[in-house]
Amino acid sequence: METSERIWAAAGRVTRRLRSAGYRALLAGGCVRDRLLGRPPRDVDVATDARPEQVKALFPRAVLVGAAFGVVRVPLGGGRDVEVATFRRDVGGTDGRHPERVEFADEREDAQRRDFTVNGLFYDPEADRVLDYVNGLPDLEARIVRAIGDPARRFAEDYLRMLRAVRFTATLSFALDPATAAAIRANAGRIRGISAERIRDELTRLLCEAPRAGAGLRLLHETGLLAEVLPEVAAMDGVAQPPEFHPEGDVFTHTVHMLDAMRAPSPELAWAVLLHDVGKPPTAAVGPGRGGRPRIRFDGHDAAGAVLAEQILRRLRMPKRFVEAVSAVVRGHMRFAEAPRMRRATLRRLVGAPTYPIERELHRLDCLASHGSLAALDAVDRAAAEWAAQQALPSPLVDGRDVMALGVPEGPGVGDRLRAAYERQLETGETDREALLAWLAREFPPSATP
Repeated sequence: METSERIWAAAGRVTRRLRSAGYRALLAGGCVRDRLLGRPPRDVDVATDARPEQVKALFPRAVLVGAAFGVVRVPLGGGRDVEVATFRRDVGGTDGRHPERVEFADEREDAQRRDFTVNGLFYDPEADRVLDYVNGLPDLEARIVRAIGDPARRFAEDYLRMLRAVRFTATLSFALDPATAAAIRANAGRIRGISAERIRDELTRLLCEAPRAGAGLRLLHETGLLAEVLPEVAAMDGVAQPPEFHPEGDVFTHTVHMLDAMRAPSPELAWAVLLHDVGKPPTAAVGPGRGGRPRIRFDGHDAAGAVLAEQILRRLRMPKRFVEAVSAVVRGHMRFAEAPRMRRATLRRLVGAPTYPIERELHRLDCLASHGSLAALDAVDRAAAEWAAQQALPSPLVDGRDVMALGVPEGPGVGDRLRAAYERQLETGETDREALLAWLAREFPPSATP
């Protein structure tokens, strides 16, 4: 069976077990929306009138993951879990993050507490029918993301829902209901009360799951959320670029085009695309161009962008390795343009870098979203093809003991010669250790300084 069929089959086993024990059991939320849209679900949630302890009695291996909220995770093997939640209503809650308490309720009240109408649907597998208590079916048909009831009240229950509204709109390729959008603009500043980790996860899902992530970025900007969560990215709007290299427009527009062109990106690539030109606003200046004519310049924007990218990603509590990888890509994203003029050793370092696949795709998107020329990429690809049967960055042929055996005393001179030998190895493709040592002894005798 396909993965989605396995998910539905797993959920079916849970609902049948609950119904056989006399409980109401419905599929709920996003999985129902996705089923109606013909999309594979990420996961399946079950809503029931059984209390958590009753669910646990039916499924002894189940885990209470949110007993106060009536949520139980039922493991079904093969890494597949189904979350089972008791029908409930949320009571109180003024911090914009969680309710003061929950009370168990019926399915109609449970639907009313959910975020958006298209996420408030239930499906009764026994009767094979959709239950719509929030007018979600018309919005699904019209492809609209609309808050259930009063948008401001929905967001006051959890201000992360503002980001979720944009994410759903982008990932589903829907339109955002005007009243819901207005409520987001009125409350955008309140997103700062949400944890960095929750904001990070919503932004990453938008960037990686939306078929046109650039449209999602524009909506973030239009609703005022971008200036609150990523002010450095919002600052790119209106920053002009030289039209001979960027006929598409300003820095923000360029980034939108690149994001729209991504296809199933890794999180590292998605964030690198978003942040690759974040250093342009603070480095923008007008300097001399060809023929003495003034030209917009962004000298050092790659290095400045790497610093900003690191600050942004650390602020969002990204893992250390993720921060290092993305900031390294941002720092080096201008290297490809120099590829046709690079020494072979430098080119091998570019191709052999652990971030090379991300850098290559970033450069491709960068070119296609601006001047359109892939000449530099072609040069890199030819070199990479030449080294396909071997390591672009092979292990050094000589080590410190080899150098000292040539009469070089222990100290900085050993390291200097090792670097020179490895540079020679990369530049010439040398594979003969003895030949490399002979070259080193000839070019850098013990008394010489490399």
